[in-house]
Amino acid sequence: MIVGVLVLDLHTHSHSLKEKRHIVSSMKEKLKNRYNISLIESDYHDLWQEIQLAVSMVSTSKAIVEKTFDQIEDLIFNNYPVQIVSVNKDYL
Repeated sequence: MIVGVLVLDLHTHSHSLKEKRHIVSSMKEKLKNRYNISLIESDYHDLWQEIQLAVSMVSTSKAIVEKTFDQIEDLIFNNYPVQIVSVNKDYL
């Protein structure tokens, strides 16, 4: 059994916390509906231009977890007004 943890630091050009929260809630809803993952906004709650998402996934195969994490990165990059600042992946 493999547990994967993905931490994404994102930068957005939102102008308010309300706008940032709209982006984050849309991301969380779309990702949770599309993939079998757990997801939280893990930091930068009071900064309106920074987002940190932590994603976890359990699978029998590391390849499946890696593929899913790559798809998540692509979905965020292609569908939301954010820049990916850093990506950290760990496998247990």
